[in-house]
Amino acid sequence: MSPKKVVVVGAGPVGSLAALYAAVRGDVVEIYELRPDLRDPDTMPLNFSKSINLALSERGINSLRKTQLDDLVAAVLRETYPMHGRMIHIIKKGKYVQEPQLYDARGKCLLAMDRTTLNKILLDRLETMPNVTLHFSHKLVGVDFRKNLAWLEPLDGAPELELPFDFMIGADGAHSAVRYHMMKCVPMSYQQDYIDKLWCQFHIPPSPEKHFRIPPHYLHIWPQDSSMFIALPNLDKTFTATLFATRDEFAALDKSGSTNIVEFFKTKFPGVVPDLITPDELIKQYTSNAHLPLITIKCTPYHFSSSGVILGDAAHAMVPFYGQGMNAGLEDVRVLFDFLDKYPEDRAEALRRYTEQRTPDAHAINDLALRNYKEMATDVKSPLYRVRKWVEETLDLRLPGLGWATQYSRVTFGNMRYSEVRERSQRQARILNGVVGVLVAGAVGSAFWVTRIGGLKKLKRSVMLGICKVARTIAGDG
Repeated sequence: MSPKKVVVVGAGPVGSLAALYAAVRGDVVEIYELRPDLRDPDTMPLNFSKSINLALSERGINSLRKTQLDDLVAAVLRETYPMHGRMIHIIKKGKYVQEPQLYDARGKCLLAMDRTTLNKILLDRLETMPNVTLHFSHKLVGVDFRKNLAWLEPLDGAPELELPFDFMIGADGAHSAVRYHMMKCVPMSYQQDYIDKLWCQFHIPPSPEKHFRIPPHYLHIWPQDSSMFIALPNLDKTFTATLFATRDEFAALDKSGSTNIVEFFKTKFPGVVPDLITPDELIKQYTSNAHLPLITIKCTPYHFSSSGVILGDAAHAMVPFYGQGMNAGLEDVRVLFDFLDKYPEDRAEALRRYTEQRTPDAHAINDLALRNYKEMATDVKSPLYRVRKWVEETLDLRLPGLGWATQYSRVTFGNMRYSEVRERSQRQARILNGVVGVLVAGAVGSAFWVTRIGGLKKLKRSVMLGICKVARTIAGDG
């Protein structure tokens, strides 16, 4: 086959990875990005000024691995920091405590990474490939997917470009221009929502001795139901932290003045001020850093005929509470090229099948991400949540033949389709809710049973026995 001209719109991590996949297959690849080159120190502050840190998990790593570029994964992993679990910061019996909760019974971990660093690694690799050209500061102003023509406006004032292409990949984010123009050709179902949360980023510096100020191998969470503060470690011994709160809470803080901002943090997020961030620095960062919305987008189909497809946030922007937004986008690339490889002579069929498979998966992780806020901000404080997590992990370790695992483990440490993860988790939840509910009700009715020494262990043991009996009877269904 003669090389195809593949135009990728969007040079973020997803677009860059898609360009690498196409280039490795011998296509002539042109990448167009609205913003300046993020690697240029003079323009970087105008580029990716703020971004919630990336938690790289198996789906993203697997997609990098499948580029067929053996050194790429190693280059990325060198820039990551392992997080073995969550560290929950709460007040318990009037005392501030930090409680670790491991992510996985087998010791698997998430990898904290700066999004811009990942992007730079991918762009640097693309620049070494002779069949790839990068064009920054170009705005997509029109696409005719029937004629395979695009029009781009250089931001330096040069004349508008008319660009023919064989195949266009749109990876240009939640406010995608590619999706906008594709909608003119496709009867696309589209749903967009802004949730009642804003976010603001904070920086936690190293200690005076140049050490981490809190244990580094964790994603730190200060859960407060309607609001939440999180912190992810960086290689330079800093933490990137994020405040999530309702619009009303942000509005009240904006009006209340500096003193109340500090008091809000002291009340809601123990140990942050002044141990991690000084009051003056907290106020400075709160007032100078943007308070940004969180958007969720669902749409389908993701393609038009054989000429164009959308990936990542352009197809399924999601809230960050499962840490899967970037991982799902990178996985989009792998799944797309699996279909393109399977149907090398029929791109239209490959894209049709991609939309058919990926839509339910993208919708599933979108929903799971929305629901996971409750787990992070509320459920992690609950003893019942910890019992259920222990039961699922124990079943996974001791009775692997039953096929049990936590939903989080399946989403984060495997490559099972998101829609299948949701189905299996729902089946497990029905069993857990029934058995745990009966046993806990019995325990509440007999207060001495749970208050005597060893009561919690007996509860866990009874739950395990009950679940094993039920699970064995339906193992063929789960």
